[in-house]
Amino acid sequence: MRTRVVFNQKGGVGKSSIAVNLAAISAEQGFKTLLIDLDPQANSSQYLLGDDATYSADKPALSPNIQDFFNEVLGQQQSKGLIGQAIGSLLKGRKPEFSDYIHQSPYQNLAVLPSSPDLTSLASALEAKHKIYKLRDAIQSLIGQYDRIYIDTPPAFNFFTLSALIASDGVLIPFDCDVFSKRALYSLIENVLETQDDHNEHLEIEGIIVNQYQSQAKLPREVVQQLKEESLPVFENMLPSSVLMKESHHKNMPLIYLAKDHKLTQAFKSLFNEIEKK
Repeated sequence: MRTRVVFNQKGGVGKSSIAVNLAAISAEQGFKTLLIDLDPQANSSQYLLGDDATYSADKPALSPNIQDFFNEVLGQQQSKGLIGQAIGSLLKGRKPEFSDYIHQSPYQNLAVLPSSPDLTSLASALEAKHKIYKLRDAIQSLIGQYDRIYIDTPPAFNFFTLSALIASDGVLIPFDCDVFSKRALYSLIENVLETQDDHNEHLEIEGIIVNQYQSQAKLPREVVQQLKEESLPVFENMLPSSVLMKESHHKNMPLIYLAKDHKLTQAFKSLFNEIEKK
């Protein structure tokens, strides 16, 4: 089993789209795959599960979810009533296992642990009680059940992204080609290396995924060339811009199932193969 975290502290770089589509290709290739959504925006959850994972003022988040897991870690889900009937009927008085929070997606070999909009409210309590290794331990309990795990993270370096980095074998860094992204990249790498030194010596930066790449434009080519000259691990296979991604989101259907032969889908497949060969 290999666990990869898709992480960038900068928003709007296609993090959730990349996490979902790599996970979907992994599943389509025959790997038993789990996507864990740690972003309170729950974009990955909604991408794969559609209306079931869509919440609003009068519609709660899909339960059980990652917030229910962390409430269990804090030992407070019963007192706050956050655990839903779905998991309540499943548990029947026993302590829940991590697998109890996971939902099967509509796609073969692909499961999802959905997020919740209120997840961030637990961060302070989890930090105060030193629960930073609980996600790692929970993921280890899934050995033998999954071949690949992808973790989507919020656009911030916080308790949840640190938990994901501690729990992972590799880091995939989405990157769009602008000056602000390049500046943020160095801070991100420093945080990953610090996590490696302090918490997870096996963690490695597998590579930088260049997203929304426009090969005909001068600035993106220059920025990518600068990264390579600095010996940063940029994947050779880059993801082009395409309106198909918006259609994929709208239909809650990853690219591999929506348009298998499209150039963006093929770019994702080539990227996936490059990642797997590392």
